[in-house]
Amino acid sequence: MFFEGQRSGKLPPTQRLTWRRDSALKDGSDIGMDLVGGYYDAGDNVKFHLPMAWTTTMIGWSVLEFGNKMGYPDLRHSLDALRWGTDYFLKATSVPDRIVAQVADPVLDHDCWERPEDMDTPRNSYLLNASHPGSEVAGEIAAALAVGALAFRKISPSYTKLLLNRAIQVFEFGDKHRGSYAQSVGAGACPFYCSSNGYMDELAWGAAWLFKATGDNKYAYYVKSNLGTSLTAFNWDSKFAGVYVLLASVIFFFFPELDYAYAANADNLVCAIMPESPFKTYTFTPGGLLYAEGASSNMQNPTALCFLLAAYTRVLRAQNRVVQCGDVNIAPSRLDRFVEGQVDYILGSNPLGMSYMVGYGSKYPQRIHHRGSVLPDIRKHPERIGCSEGYGFFRNVTSNPNVLIGAVVGGPDVNDRFQDSRLVVSQSEPTTYINAPFVGVLAFVKGRANV
Repeated sequence: MFFEGQRSGKLPPTQRLTWRRDSALKDGSDIGMDLVGGYYDAGDNVKFHLPMAWTTTMIGWSVLEFGNKMGYPDLRHSLDALRWGTDYFLKATSVPDRIVAQVADPVLDHDCWERPEDMDTPRNSYLLNASHPGSEVAGEIAAALAVGALAFRKISPSYTKLLLNRAIQVFEFGDKHRGSYAQSVGAGACPFYCSSNGYMDELAWGAAWLFKATGDNKYAYYVKSNLGTSLTAFNWDSKFAGVYVLLASVIFFFFPELDYAYAANADNLVCAIMPESPFKTYTFTPGGLLYAEGASSNMQNPTALCFLLAAYTRVLRAQNRVVQCGDVNIAPSRLDRFVEGQVDYILGSNPLGMSYMVGYGSKYPQRIHHRGSVLPDIRKHPERIGCSEGYGFFRNVTSNPNVLIGAVVGGPDVNDRFQDSRLVVSQSEPTTYINAPFVGVLAFVKGRANV
């Protein structure tokens, strides 16, 4: 339900979070395009397409990998969330050799505390083209569209064809005109979503999904020729770890004739994560939560990395093997328990007894850093709330009036401490890229409970 709270544009009759209303209905008008729709990334009203595309990709991968464990209502809502993203990216790539990287001025938006329905800050459209490239955005949008093509293949062949053709076009554009979107967009991207890892991981990621969607070996060769070795993270900015797990699965199950050693790299990822591994690179809080030092919003790490571990267990079981980390053997059943333990922590089995998912359990964050949740329901307070006026509600220490059900926030610090305060953004702000991989992780755990 969280993703319905992040929707931008014209909301459908099926909208469940009814305190949200239509917003940003003129997006794209500054460049003669229809850019109505998509998702706000977090607690603000900006549409950053790099994290939005990764969010869409991960919702889609959740459907593909764990959809059979979701149950019909959850699967339908996940497909709705996926299509909200893919429909939008068809708009953002509708003009050949032109990709929209972002909508809204983030500096001016962040200076105001306004409901999406009220906002009057500039809704600039940030364009990418041959002379202003953005290979990170192109690669990730290509991945999102390719995942969508796979997810909707049996539901709508015509929509699948449209998504796949566009994914190929967008990928080719991003590969032909290489360059970082951070340089093209400038202050629109940094310091908000700078791409610190460059763009080759997104291009490899996009190619990996196109390989799965098309079966064309040229994409497999592209990945093999351009693959990096970074195992330090998997998030909106770092994709190589995801490529390893994805292609270890795709090649083992569908293309065993390709002798590409992605499983070895995926094994290394397991060894980098697991606490008993002599090669682990992550810290754990005293209560057991995976923690990445220096992360601005840590919960994105356990949710995304647990997704990869959950997906990789299927490969390990099919191969009937364990992962060897030095003299430590890690079986698929151990990965199951690790993922379940991280989920238990996030949902309340932690030193504070705090669920970090809003609306779940008896104790969860009440003062999340989120404009729509903090400001009054527009049905009850139809008068416009201006830029500065909204900060009166922001500074109020009472609980948010609108419950953003399902939102997982940034979470506790390395010592399991949590401040339920809108001022502590790294802990109290929910983001789409924290929540998207958690869709699949929860489905995995649900499936385990039914075994």
